Amino acid sequence: MRFNPMLLPALFCLACQPGKPAAAAGQGSDRFGEHVEALEKTVPEGFHIVVRKPFVVIGDEPEATVRRRAARTVGWAVDRLKDAFFGKEPAEIIDIWLFKDKPSYRKHTREIFDDDPDTPFGYYSETHNALIMNIATGGGTLVHEIVHPFVAADFPACPSWLNEGLGSLYEQCSEDDEGRIVGLTNWRLEGLQEAIRWGQVPSFEWLTSTSERQFYNEDPGTNYAQSRYLCYYLQEQGLLRKLYREFKENQREDPTGYETLKQVLGEKDMDAFKERWEAWVLKLRFRG
Repeated sequence: MRFNPMLLPALFCLACQPGKPAAAAGQGSDRFGEHVEALEKTVPEGFHIVVRKPFVVIGDEPEATVRRRAARTVGWAVDRLKDAFFGKEPAEIIDIWLFKDKPSYRKHTREIFDDDPDTPFGYYSETHNALIMNIATGGGTLVHEIVHPFVAADFPACPSWLNEGLGSLYEQCSEDDEGRIVGLTNWRLEGLQEAIRWGQVPSFEWLTSTSERQFYNEDPGTNYAQSRYLCYYLQEQGLLRKLYREFKENQREDPTGYETLKQVLGEKDMDAFKERWEAWVLKLRFRG
């Protein structure tokens, strides 16, 4: 079953008076309450605010829709990601701005953040400590971006390949029969399969050794997809949580995670593993 936030149970949040942004319960001296009070003085008319710790969701859709997204997408993802991986959560309050469509996204990123985004989907602004989304494009990018502040809090030394591998894994997600978050195949598959056919996918040793600059700026078109479908493979083998946990524990001795990856996979010959992994990837299908 593909992730559909509209099918998930809603969580409780308290709306304020009509005509004002929706606030959270117990805001008094609570730092989230103080944060909401400060936001209420600055957010444009027509926006609503809902607290879903450790985030505050601000959106310009109808209030009920903003509340539903805060519960069924943000809350759903936060609860399951914490259960799967993260022992720590972000110390700072992070705002999630959900703009209802492309015109709103473009208009308000300029007016509120003095920014001109280079993506139609959404992005994280370190300057404003905010996730900024065109929610009309779907919830996948939002769940992806939710992963990153949790990784930063729980595993600060996590390299880009695993950080983005986890984030992109949950761009298309659902839950299993036990209520655990699971990544599904997604749009990145086609490009990866093409790169495999052309022999353009680098070794896992190279991928795990990439610096942040190399991963993002020297991407041959496969870094995100290779990382995602390595995480997807580990998930399907029941090894993804083990890799994350053991890599976090061993990071000082194994800063790239390559040796931990080999150990978790039980592989000595990673070239042979890569051939088998590529054959497995080529059999996957995505029907969007």
